[in-house]
Amino acid sequence: MRSGQAAVTHLKGFARYLVASMLLHDTIGGTMTSTSAKVAPGSAGTVGRATGWSHPLFALLLLALVVRLAAALWPNVMYPDEIFQYLEPARRMLGHDSILTWEWRTGIRGWLLPTLLAGPVAIGDAIAPGGTGAFLVPRLVVASASLSIVVSAWFLGARISRVHAIVAAFAAAIWFELILLAPHTLGEPLATALIVPAALLVTNNPSQRRLAIGGALLAFAFVCRFQYAPAIAVLALGACWPRWRNLFPLVAGGLVALLLAAAIDLAHGAVPFAWLIGNIRENLLLDRATDFGVTPPSAYLGNFLVVWSAAILLPIVAIWRGWRHAPLLLAVALVNLAFHSLIAHKEYRFVFLSVVLLILVAALGSGDWVQWLRARPGWRRFALPVVMGGWALLSVALAGASDGMRDYWTRGVGAAQLAAELRHDPQMCGLALYNVRFQLLPGRDRLVGSVPLYVLAPADPLAELMLPPLLQATSPAFNRIIARPEAAGDLPADFSRQSCAHVGIADACIYARSGSCDASVGAPFVINDALMRMGH
Repeated sequence: MRSGQAAVTHLKGFARYLVASMLLHDTIGGTMTSTSAKVAPGSAGTVGRATGWSHPLFALLLLALVVRLAAALWPNVMYPDEIFQYLEPARRMLGHDSILTWEWRTGIRGWLLPTLLAGPVAIGDAIAPGGTGAFLVPRLVVASASLSIVVSAWFLGARISRVHAIVAAFAAAIWFELILLAPHTLGEPLATALIVPAALLVTNNPSQRRLAIGGALLAFAFVCRFQYAPAIAVLALGACWPRWRNLFPLVAGGLVALLLAAAIDLAHGAVPFAWLIGNIRENLLLDRATDFGVTPPSAYLGNFLVVWSAAILLPIVAIWRGWRHAPLLLAVALVNLAFHSLIAHKEYRFVFLSVVLLILVAALGSGDWVQWLRARPGWRRFALPVVMGGWALLSVALAGASDGMRDYWTRGVGAAQLAAELRHDPQMCGLALYNVRFQLLPGRDRLVGSVPLYVLAPADPLAELMLPPLLQATSPAFNRIIARPEAAGDLPADFSRQSCAHVGIADACIYARSGSCDASVGAPFVINDALMRMGH
């Protein structure tokens, strides 16, 4: 046991604490605070044989970090929220001009995540001014935070055997959906990066300290994604059953975290958690979320079938094998999936927590397969590489197998190319978005910096559905336009096409003219004023 503890002294923070207190517990069956399976003879004691930098967990963390940093450097933007709900408000905190969406105007967003991201945004801006650093550094930070899932997977697996630890951590490190979401500044991956280690802390005969820390992590996860509340409740109650006294330190830790989140709201001049009430009012009572699309309750199951295709049978079989090791994790995943299935507006990221937990349960089941193969003559040396290779091959194959996945990997890349060209254009003195949704573009700073930004859209009451004449009248205010190629005939004759890229579902192009700009002509159509009139 001393060698196992020495091996993880190189891991910072909670990982170092966890190895001392949890590494050699009997099973992950402790997720129901009871033992459900025996440890493989001699396996638990070998979890930490390697020492120092040669420890398998260090190698797996290095692998996970490399692939996540590569994903962070790739300039895709899966959802507009990662820019306009989090990075733009973070820039506004730092005193920069930014795009203000209807969610922030109506006060239905909390200040916790923008406040946490403001530091990385400022550091990125200092390292690489011009918007690139302020975009990349927060992604690198969020991607690194997702390593908590890999560390937690190791220690959850270690409650069964060394093999289960390796397989669980490896699956968490290389599974394509976990890599895809890892660097995106969204509430779902950040909440999941808190809930998974919380599940580790509050289960398997936890101490008072572990319960308090786990409660704090769950509370922060709730603030990041309050729709995870049913899943969080199931995890908390399942972890404390039947030792209900464990609820006291868990709730106490959660209250401390909620008080900190409330203090952050107060610091920004907002009533604590008024955003939560406003969000429920707008999206539940006023059905605002349905404006963005409605799908039936079965939509997520359809998504799984599309993303995983026929290969879904392998994870299902592995989950069937692994659920006995982690019944509570499976329950949390299914409750979260069921709850989000009842919400009319659905996005795949909303059930990211369920995806992660299902993968972890499946990985634990595949750990059993390794032990089963090792019991067969001639398979002992090959069992672990075969199962790990299977996870890797399946992840690589599914990462780009569906149209949806290919779209996720490339979404926003074309917009980033146009933005980079405009941001480094010294002649630009004003940019107009002509019937192109601002949500498809990568934020104000990466697009124009301090240069005036205008929106000309048919939904604007001032436009009165007469966009071509309006464009002609306001054109002295800008010398660059982003428009669809089919709208080229509406543009003034002195604008010529420069370059095009795929933005959204079709191409968009930069059109330019020479000369200066008269900002007063376009003043009514600066982006935030136009968005306010349109309710966007």
